[in-house]
Amino acid sequence: KNTTILMDNELIKLDRQEAVTVVTLNRPEALNALSTELRNSISSTFDLLAQDAQTQVIVLTGAGRAFSVGLDLKELGGEIDKKEKALARDVELSIAEVGKPVIGAVNGFAITGGFELALMCDFLIATPSAKFADTHARVGVVPGWGLSQKLPRLIGINRAKELSLTGNFLDAETAMKWGLVNRVVEEKALISVCVGLAQDIASTDPATRSEIRKIMDSGWLSTLDDGLQWEKEANRNHSKKHKPEREVAARRHNIQARGRSQVEG
Repeated sequence: KNTTILMDNELIKLDRQEAVTVVTLNRPEALNALSTELRNSISSTFDLLAQDAQTQVIVLTGAGRAFSVGLDLKELGGEIDKKEKALARDVELSIAEVGKPVIGAVNGFAITGGFELALMCDFLIATPSAKFADTHARVGVVPGWGLSQKLPRLIGINRAKELSLTGNFLDAETAMKWGLVNRVVEEKALISVCVGLAQDIASTDPATRSEIRKIMDSGWLSTLDDGLQWEKEANRNHSKKHKPEREVAARRHNIQARGRSQVEG
């Protein structure tokens, strides 16, 4: 298998830990505001990760006290010049088509475009200082990265309307109670917890988890009836062409061994 050579740049930091790659947005002085240059870097990075054989799971986070506060308003307002033109390849498309699970490690503010970026991940783990807000209505912009459709499906339409129509902040604990984030962990443990979960994912059968993720996403975007039919079809097709008896037996043995060591420990 070929392994793509991944390199840091000024705006994106990469930390590869075996099958897991941690992607860190690196504009802490601007609260990781999504300038054109940073959006291009995110898109290019995820396009490379899609081709990288070593990376099986991705953790996305931000440097400093923000995950991302959304589009760079200074750039949009002309206060600072764009350093480059936007790529034809959109951030949402690059993340959606990376073909690998993405865990969002929300370390602070996730606002508007940054909130939408978080919703592009498969699931979220947050710190107590994490805060979410949708301020599209306050700045006069209609969402374009899926927030208006994804958020109601995650937390319910009434709660989503409350957030999006008021622009108010949502704290981490409430976000967990509402089902937006899976758990809240201390800041110093955020990346280690996310990497641990990513390594658990990487320990599963690649073809099977890819198919499960695919039919979950397809069903979530459609009706329950369609989703159940897709699941049956995927189950039949997968069973015909993928029979990892030895791999499953080995994983079962590892799981049992791990369980015994935890009990004995």
